Formats: sequence, C-alpha cells, structure tokens
Amino acid sequence: MSASTLPNVARGHLDILDETLSALRRQTGRLTRWGQALAERLSEGNRLLAAGNGGSAAEAQQLTAELLGRYHDDRPPFSAIALRADTSSFTAVGDEYEYDHAEVFARQVRAHARPRDVLLLLSASGRSRNLVRAAEEGACAGAQVWALTGPTPNPLANVAEDALCLPGTAATVQEAHLVAIHILCAEVENVLAGRGIERRVS
Repeated sequence: MSASTLPNVARGHLDILDETLSALRRQTGRLTRWGQALAERLSEGNRLLAAGNGGSAAEAQQLTAELLGRYHDDRPPFSAIALRADTSSFTAVGDEYEYDHAEVFARQVRAHARPRDVLLLLSASGRSRNLVRAAEEGACAGAQVWALTGPTPNPLANVAEDALCLPGTAATVQEAHLVAIHILCAEVENVLAGRGIERRVS
C-alpha cells in the first residue's frame, strides 16, 4: 500500500509524526550533551531518577531498565529509579495527602535526589502539576533537572534546567520521546566505550 492510499486516519497520524521526528532530529545535539553528562554522573556513582504519567511513566521505566540493565553493550549497571514503579510509595503518598497527586513524585524526589543526580521528567503536555513539583524539588536538592515535553510554552519546560520540547499531538510526542530515550541510552554507552568501559556486544 503506497502512502497516497493510506486511510485518512493513518496518513494524518504519520504526517504529524514526521513533523515531530523532524523536530527531534534538529535537537539531537541536546541529546548528545545529555548523554555525555549522564554517562559522567552515573560513572561517578550518582543516579538517575525518572518520572512521567500514563504512557510517559512506562517510558520512564523503559529508560531506567536500559540503564540498570543495558541498552546494547555490556557494561556496569547504573543506579536508575523510575519513581512511578514504586507503587506502594506512590499510593501511600497519594492517600496520605488525600490524593493530592501534585506531591506523589515531589516527596520521592525530596527523599532520593542528591547533588549531581539527574532527574528526567517526561510529559507529552508539559502541564502535569506533579512533574512540575518534582522538578522544583529536584532543583532544591541540587540535581540536574531535564524534561522531555510537548509543545512550548509549558510549565515543566519553564522550571526544568534544560528541556527538549517537541511539536505534535500527545500521541506523536510520546512516540518521539521513546526514540529520544533510545538515542540517549546509545549516547551514554558510546561515551563509556570511548573511555574504555568494558563492552561485549551480544
């Protein structure tokens, strides 16, 4: 089936995705810088904290899984925590604060984040109050706060130290965020390989 004969829904989605991925392509320099900084900090024994809501929560877990395990090359494991994955803490904070979900990530960041840690927050809208609060707590803790968001302006991009913001729908932004995560992991491993960190390709 050629592109011209795709159903309207599919064609419309893919056209928007093309625009979102084109915007991501123009920001790969930022991902390279993030990969270099993250490789350095993780190698020093610092950690990555990651969070998001809904599908972005799953992507945060994907990122931490790749860093704790491996993306492509064998290497030492790194400390990487997806804040949404701790369901007991997440629901306890929500319950104790009468389900004020603005605090469910912030309290975890306050507990875990240390200077020179990295806090990466993912939001297709950039307007999730619980992620904005997490960013604020991360900055207070001395962590480096990065955000992957949708179109600007948005509150999360405003409070993060650095943000990669993409145009598109919530769906295409979220899809591009997964690509960005994979590029970030590849950049980390590329930096480590350059430093002679053990690598065994399967």
